[in-house]
Amino acid sequence: MNGSSLPAEDADTRYTTFTGWVDRPTDLTAPLDATISCDVAVIGGGLGGMATALRLAERGVDVVLLESDFCGYGASSRNAGQISAKPTGEPQILAKVNPQLLRDLVRFAGSSVQFAEDLIKQLGIECDYEAVGNVGAAVTKGQMRKALRDAQALSDAGATLQFGDQHELGLPDTFLGGLLTPAGGTMNPGMFTLGLRAALLESGVRVFEQSPAQSVDDIGSGATVTTPLGRVRAKKVVLANNAWAPELAITPQRLSRPVWVNMIETAPVERERIEATGWTSRSGLATKHNVMESYHVTPTNTIAVGVRRLQIGKNPISDRISDPVVVADLTDAFRARFPSLRDVPVTKTWGGWIAMTSSRAPVAGKASKNVYYAIGCNGHGLGQAPYLGSLLADRLTTDEIHPDIMPWWESENHFPRSLYLHNPVLRAAWLADRIGDRRAGR
Repeated sequence: MNGSSLPAEDADTRYTTFTGWVDRPTDLTAPLDATISCDVAVIGGGLGGMATALRLAERGVDVVLLESDFCGYGASSRNAGQISAKPTGEPQILAKVNPQLLRDLVRFAGSSVQFAEDLIKQLGIECDYEAVGNVGAAVTKGQMRKALRDAQALSDAGATLQFGDQHELGLPDTFLGGLLTPAGGTMNPGMFTLGLRAALLESGVRVFEQSPAQSVDDIGSGATVTTPLGRVRAKKVVLANNAWAPELAITPQRLSRPVWVNMIETAPVERERIEATGWTSRSGLATKHNVMESYHVTPTNTIAVGVRRLQIGKNPISDRISDPVVVADLTDAFRARFPSLRDVPVTKTWGGWIAMTSSRAPVAGKASKNVYYAIGCNGHGLGQAPYLGSLLADRLTTDEIHPDIMPWWESENHFPRSLYLHNPVLRAAWLADRIGDRRAGR
């Protein structure tokens, strides 16, 4: 662990290279070890790839899905477990420079929550889903003013929300208030992902896990995907490999960048102690910092805490364990927001790679004549990735194009350099957040 040591009270924190939400499945499918043909090959077995493959199979398409480890291994099962109808980005800015895009984002985010809830019901997935909404929560007066401005911009764009103070929204007493988006809530993302995986394995999709795509070649009449032991000849290919997409040469330049995020989870806390903090709503929380802090109380009354720091990676990316310095920083955040729970130990920590785009919006398009992509849900992938994947599947199989995919369709594959996806910038954002906290006494 880089030679660092944990605080004595957290010395028993368990570090894992996978996730704290679920265990690895034991029924991995065999890797591809032959040359096969299909209509569509989907690369990537996250929520987006699995939803794409399932929708294509429902429409009678012969589908092969290739996954480098097992379906659900990446960000799909490692995230904060909060599914929200609040769009990504800065609503105030978008309201001024591109109000139509903000309306599109609001509609897409709301539809993605409904799509995920429908999946849970239709497939009978047990994932501890609680429809308690999520709050963009303020811990300083400046953040409270920002939340109010966001509320106005989002409301004008058609969002359903509620602005209120700590008591009105049932928040912990160290929070001043914030912006409640009632659609959505919290879940165990690992259980959700493995539930979708179970449905995929029972479908007509041919699934090959432990089969990383090494190259994708568009040959005009179709495309060929090469893995370490086999090859797929497909009429079309869908790239749904998210943070790993830049590793393939066919991926458009600067489509997305891999970003590392961390989570910690506490030991169980008596429900009465949690409610005594003022957190009676059990809504998911995401602070209005430059780099948010997320808080999620689980059905077993543990508290999952995430983000606070972001780190850009370089391809090829690899697994890692959490940095103890970051774990200590997340622990400091938890204890600052929940001072009455300072005695509660942190029992787990994990991290994972997500994809972020320069626009901070989802993106879909064609990398070449026969190769498509749907990628980069910027921390909102729990709901948006499967919805975007299903929309892309519909576009591949029907003449009608759903209006929810049109704002994100990139026809020229021109992606500008990001102004903020750089480690020095993200470090400065973290420092600004900590200065703001100290000035506010929080």
